[in-house]
Amino acid sequence: MDEQDRALINALQGGFPIAERPFAEVGALLGLAEDEVIARLQRLLDERALSRFGPMVDVDRLGGGLTLAAMAVPPARFEQVAAIVNGFPEVAHNYERAHPLNMWFVVATEDPARVAVVLSEIKAATGLVVLNLPKLEEYFLELKLSA
Repeated sequence: MDEQDRALINALQGGFPIAERPFAEVGALLGLAEDEVIARLQRLLDERALSRFGPMVDVDRLGGGLTLAAMAVPPARFEQVAAIVNGFPEVAHNYERAHPLNMWFVVATEDPARVAVVLSEIKAATGLVVLNLPKLEEYFLELKLSA
């Protein structure tokens, strides 16, 4: 990671322009060409220096449903169950944890009632109990880390 990569990461933590050519606008701020901004971001993602680049969407404000779910998956079945769970288009951010509830994932739907249906379908497909952990309160913590 060079100084231009660091400047790019630091600049993008404050927001991303809503524009016809947002990468060109970011580049103009940093003295980089549009294609170089795109190439640098892709390289940072490929190298896993960045885990993700994309918008944060407030599903509730858009009228959708969202929940965190957890499962206790037998280790011998973990990969099989992960493939089943990940096969649902509503599932995102599926992670293994060192905990009795060793699989944690997010379910996001266009219709709030669909969350319960998806969790029920996952239970039926895996034969395992799915713990629904819906958000009770939301807190905003703006965390910016200098690269």
